[in-house]
Amino acid sequence: MIETYRTIQKDGQAELEIKKSRFICHLKRVYTEAEAKAFIQQIKKEHWKANHNCSAFVIGEESEIQRSNDDGEPSGTAGNPMLEVLKKQELINVCAVVTRYFGGTKLGAGGLIRAYSHSISHALEATNIVQGTLQHEVFLTVDYSLLGKLQNFLEQQNYIVADTQFLEKVTLCVLVEKINPFIKAVTELLNDQLTIEKGNKRYHEQLVK
Repeated sequence: MIETYRTIQKDGQAELEIKKSRFICHLKRVYTEAEAKAFIQQIKKEHWKANHNCSAFVIGEESEIQRSNDDGEPSGTAGNPMLEVLKKQELINVCAVVTRYFGGTKLGAGGLIRAYSHSISHALEATNIVQGTLQHEVFLTVDYSLLGKLQNFLEQQNYIVADTQFLEKVTLCVLVEKINPFIKAVTELLNDQLTIEKGNKRYHEQLVK
């Protein structure tokens, strides 16, 4: 499992008009090449009257699957520039399709490259980028009398509390990157008056500002 990754927060789309041509960028989180291809076909079906539905996607932990398609635009002017934007942003598990409705004015090779690159960058701004970080679940069970002290410590240290259960005692599920220093710190804080249980590893996503 990789320690961190970057991807889009949610699926979305954004539209630009450049010299009377409409460029509609559709973005989707995908986890397999089959998912990406199905999404591309879905957009092509929805926009079958469009002149072009160019695409690019990156999938996998190290972006091991990278594909692009110019869909009739001059070679290298659409799909690859789109792919380069995804790679520059260090994104994974994203499929982008830019639909173009031709407005009558030719843009030239340089203009097309800029248009398709700008279209996908504009859409990424609209959908937001998140960074996922691999975290360990640590379950802390304490008496109610110690809850305030523990919560204050977690808040000051910017730890993420994923869940809290209020039963006979209180159990907090805390997400941490480095598990051993964290356990040592809370044990000392509460003078060993708590029960600690290690959980699974999972990713926590936060917006990239």
